[in-house]
Amino acid sequence: MQDTKLSNIVRAYFGAYESENREVAETLLADNFTFTSPNDDAIDRATFFERCWPHSDAARDQQIEKIVVEGDKAFVTYLCSSAGGKTFRNTEFMTFVDGRIATVNVYFGASYQDGVLQ
Repeated sequence: MQDTKLSNIVRAYFGAYESENREVAETLLADNFTFTSPNDDAIDRATFFERCWPHSDAARDQQIEKIVVEGDKAFVTYLCSSAGGKTFRNTEFMTFVDGRIATVNVYFGASYQDGVLQ
């Protein structure tokens, strides 16, 4: 049952990101949330929303390909397509505390434009 609950949280988080619904995202992220990527070193929640939250000019389609849950941790791999035709696949490692996302670590995949590696 925990697997399903955490998978649903992951799906809700990605849905909020894609629809730019910050209110929903804020309910899913722990107060002490941190975000790490090749461009960000454990930034806090406020910095994440300032720096990483989508804006209308960053419209993209996200398709979750796989969610793997183990205990209070999950991996999710997804394919993104931007309005400009760029595609990329990323993986995120998430941890959860009390049913909220505590950390996200993003691993960027290769980026393609019209099928050509960028």
